[in-house]
Amino acid sequence: MKALVLSGGAGTRLRPITHTSAKQLVPVANKPVLFYGLEAIAEAGITEVGVIVGETAAEIEEAVGDGSRFGVRVTYIPQERPLGLAHAVRIARDFLADEDFVMYLGDNFIVGGISGLVDAFRRERPDAQILLTRVADPTAFGVAELDGSGRVVGLEEKPEKPKSDLALVGVYLFTPAVHAAVRAVRPSCRGELEITHALQWLIDQRCDVRSTTIAGYWKDTGNVTDMLEVNRSVLETVEPAEEGSVDGTSEIIGRVRVERGARIVGSRIVGPAVIGAGSLVRDSYVGPFTSVADGCRIEDSEIEYSIVLRGASITGVRRVEASLIGRDVEVTPAPRNPSSHRLVLGDHSKVQISS
Repeated sequence: MKALVLSGGAGTRLRPITHTSAKQLVPVANKPVLFYGLEAIAEAGITEVGVIVGETAAEIEEAVGDGSRFGVRVTYIPQERPLGLAHAVRIARDFLADEDFVMYLGDNFIVGGISGLVDAFRRERPDAQILLTRVADPTAFGVAELDGSGRVVGLEEKPEKPKSDLALVGVYLFTPAVHAAVRAVRPSCRGELEITHALQWLIDQRCDVRSTTIAGYWKDTGNVTDMLEVNRSVLETVEPAEEGSVDGTSEIIGRVRVERGARIVGSRIVGPAVIGAGSLVRDSYVGPFTSVADGCRIEDSEIEYSIVLRGASITGVRRVEASLIGRDVEVTPAPRNPSSHRLVLGDHSKVQISS
């Protein structure tokens, strides 16, 4: 069995961060979202992985390499434009050959991995297996309609009037039967080859398309709110460690990981939180559910429930919360004095904020 990982999307909902960085590489608890998916694939016993790449191919390839760090072998498959999930399957035909495969969206996050799902698929081998979860706003997702016995009878992509609240999670399992389906579909009104249309084609051909409704944690990390929520979820499992230095005037409370070379001086860190390698936190408060990446500097400031990317600095700012701070951003005081700040800043930004 092989895996096909999609990492070619533009990430428009995470802009301005994704103007200069691949959305799949935005870190959760200081590790790129994409890495969690690759680890889940390896844990399921799959070693051959095709990675669909687009405009950010160079960045993805530099981060993932040949896949050996994850225990897999990676083949990169270029996609000129993000033309839909079914298009990704089309262009990966040579790589996939006639093997079963799991298709995993590189910006999705599933707690608990996919090993159980893959094992069940290997035993029973339906033509296709989809994961579903109940969502508050089905219009933003592919939506499945089930009959009274739980069998999949219809699928729609981002419908205006959804027939259910069951959204497709970004993990699909297929036998080679899907290749005929992706050849048969035509572009949707969005100009894309939709995987929901290919699945509907399989259903119409009386193929065996099964679904599993998951009650566990799943997120599409395509926007800032979901990124922060996934970061919160992962930090709740962080193992506390003090590999860096914490001076005697500082206070560490709860699950906090201080990585190698980080320095905590005169500060209070309340976990769960991670302070990246080589970062400095001086005379500051870092609150729960905050990830500070490598080489950052936080001085005379307060931050909570946020993600701070590599090389950013926050100096003299009274309160930052629910924020995603890009690489090499500088956040400093400005004349105004709001009680809190919520920021979404692209890499290399410079912003003045009142202290």
